[in-house]
Formats: sequence, structure tokens, C-alpha cells
Amino acid sequence: MRFLRRLSIRARITLGSLLVGAVVLSGVALVLHVQIERATLATDRSLASGDAAPFVSDLRHNPDEPPDRPAEDVLVGIRSATGDWVVDSLPRDVRAVLPSPVPDDDVTLRLHTGHRVVTVVGIPVTNDAGSFVVWAAHDGRAGQETVARVDRSLVVGTFLALLAFAATAWLLSTIALRPVGRMRRTAERLSAGNGGGHLPVGASDDELAALARTLNTFIDRQRENTERERRMVSDASHELRTPLAALTARLELAHRSSGDAVALERELRAAEGDAARLVALANALLELSRLDEAEGVPSTSAAALVTELMGSIDRARALTHVGARDIDFAVELTAPDEHYGLEPAAFARVVDNLVANAIAAGEDGGVVRVTLDQSADGRLDLCVVDDGPGVPDDFLPQAFDRFTRADSARRAVLGGSGLGLALVRGTVERAGGTADLCNAASGGAVATVSVPAR
Repeated sequence: MRFLRRLSIRARITLGSLLVGAVVLSGVALVLHVQIERATLATDRSLASGDAAPFVSDLRHNPDEPPDRPAEDVLVGIRSATGDWVVDSLPRDVRAVLPSPVPDDDVTLRLHTGHRVVTVVGIPVTNDAGSFVVWAAHDGRAGQETVARVDRSLVVGTFLALLAFAATAWLLSTIALRPVGRMRRTAERLSAGNGGGHLPVGASDDELAALARTLNTFIDRQRENTERERRMVSDASHELRTPLAALTARLELAHRSSGDAVALERELRAAEGDAARLVALANALLELSRLDEAEGVPSTSAAALVTELMGSIDRARALTHVGARDIDFAVELTAPDEHYGLEPAAFARVVDNLVANAIAAGEDGGVVRVTLDQSADGRLDLCVVDDGPGVPDDFLPQAFDRFTRADSARRAVLGGSGLGLALVRGTVERAGGTADLCNAASGGAVATVSVPAR
């Protein structure tokens, strides 16, 4: 088995074809040999029976007359029950091996003497003079030579057929595996980083083409993951650089203000704000990485999600920067026991991010409206509407991308990292739902989340 494992697929296919061909052809050759040998035996028996027929007829119809002597090339012997030979033209070596008693029925013997093969037919005859057996022999060397020639032809034909089997198997396997060679060379080029592209897909819609398409899909997915990771690292580095620089500057200022308690406290509070921003950014990045991990889909009832919604509204109302802005919410559930593929904490983060964006967009005295409805087909729809100026139209297509912001005003209010909407979309899509952002006709932005029931 180790030897076979070291062989190429092409060599194994060829060896397997040779083995199968050898078994099949050997079986066919054996059957032909047996059939031809039986045919020669039947021919020799028929000829021997023809030589014996006149003597059998003579014994049966003329028992009182002695049988005629056989012709020179006819090998016939007549022996009585007492063992006496009435007629004898059989060769001595053949006569010596014949059985002594008179057989009850016709017999056929295939005798191998020292230098010949003889087919002997024995026919018992009973008449008024007693019991006799007529032995007629026919030299089987011609038939044996025929069988030998056929056997040699079968051996040569089997050998040539096996060569044809091997050549055909090698050629077909080479043609069949040619796309694999092209895919391997392309994969080596791709792994070496020499350009992009995909594995070649053959013109035939076969298993290799299906494999190539599957691998190309895998390559595209890996490229997307690599590009996403690269972009995320680049964006994260850019985002971290600003608060780290600000924090360093704040600490330097605090060090210089060590003799001024008021200035020192101001700088330390500002440093705390920068540190809090760093912590929030790190938490957002951690949440995004968790979304990319393949885990089981949770199951939470609609009633539990309503509880999380109310908790998020309470937290938003308690924020110091909300000011005179009001947050209204309405809930309408028809099936509170329906379950959805969201964890309670994940749904709370979705609400927190959407409400925080709506608060950042509005002005003092404004209202943020939050509704949670359940449609007839069981879908859970969350809608958050603000009364701000809305979102620039050119920003809408990329609103849910990572590290993107509509304007600096929203960032100034909440210190956003541009990851909130990306977290919302990632969380909702993992539950099989959709997230959308648009501008209302009367002004303000409308964020909508829709999650199907499990």
C-alpha cells in the first residue's frame, strides 16, 4: 500500500486498468481455451466413432462371420469378453492402457501416451457369439496443435490488449488530469503572490469544473476576508492614532500643570475622555470580530427583546448630553412568544447605536421616535426616526460600512468611531435580517431594522 501511495494518480489509474484488463482478458482466454479444447475433443470423438461404426454394424448383423480387417490408416480393435483381440490395428502403447472389461455403455477416453495424445471411443456390442467392445482411436495431435496455436495467439493477443489498455488508460488519465495540472500551476502562482485571477475552469461541465468553481469561490471569500482585515487594521490604526495622540498631549499638559490644581484636573478629565473613547473603540472592534466568528444562532423571544428595548431607552434618557431632547417609543406585538435569532445583549446594542445616532443628529427640544412592530408574517421591525437635517445622499450607500461617518457634527456629540452602524448591520444580518437607512420626506433620518422569526 505504501508503494501505491507514492505513485501518481495517473500511474495508479494505469495499474488499476492493467489489473482489471488482465483479469478480464485472462478469463476470456481461459473460456476460449476450454471451448476450443472441447470442440477438438468432440471432433476426434466423432471421427473415431465413424471409424468404429462399420465394425459395430458388422458385429450386430453378421455375428457368424469374422469382421473385416481395417484399412491401413484406421485404428480399430475388437476385443471379446474373454480378453481376446478379434481385430487389432491399434498402436501397442494405446492398447496397453485400455481397460480390460467390456463397458456397459459407450465410453470416450483421452489418452496421453509417451509421444501422442489419442482420443479412443469404446462401443459395447452383444450378439449371439458373445459380448465384444469395439475400440476406435484417432490421433489427437492435430487438435492439440490447433489448441496450442490458439493458446499462443491468445497469449500474444492478451499481451497486446494489455498494452493497449495501459496506453489508453495513461492517455485518458493524462487528458482528464490536465485541468488539475493547470489548476496546480495557477495555485502555485497565486500562493506566490504573482497577481490575482482564479483557477481555470474547464469547458466541460464535469467534477473538475465543479471543483474549480468551488475553489474559486473559496479564493474570493479568502480575498474578501483578507481585504476586510487589511482595511480594518488600517482603519483601526488611523482611528487609534488620533485619540492616542490626544491622550499623550493631555498627559504632557497635565505634567506641566502639576502646580495648578484646576488646570491639572481639567487635563485629567480630558485624558479620561480620550481613554474612554479608546475603550469604546476597542469594544466596538471586539464586537465586530465576534460577529465574524461562526457560532450557533441564538433564540430569543419577542417579549425579552422588548425588555431590552426599554432598557436601552432608559439608558439613552439618562445620558447627560441628551439635554431637552425627548425619546418616545411604541411597541406593538401580536405574538410575544415568537423567537428571533438575536441575543438580548446584541439587540440592546443595536437599539443603543441607532438611538445614539438619532440623538446626535437632533437639536435641543427635538424628539427621537422609536417603534417596535410585529408584522403578520412574524417579522420584527424596529424603526428609529430623528428630526435632524438628515443624512447626505452620497453617504447612504456606505452608511453601514466600517469607520464611516456622515459628518463631523455627529462625531463631536458622541465621539463616534464610525463602527455603530456596521455593528448594527452585522448583528442583524447574522440573524437573517436587514438594516436600512434613508431620509424621511419631512426631514430627518429613518433607520429601519427587520428580523425574521425563527
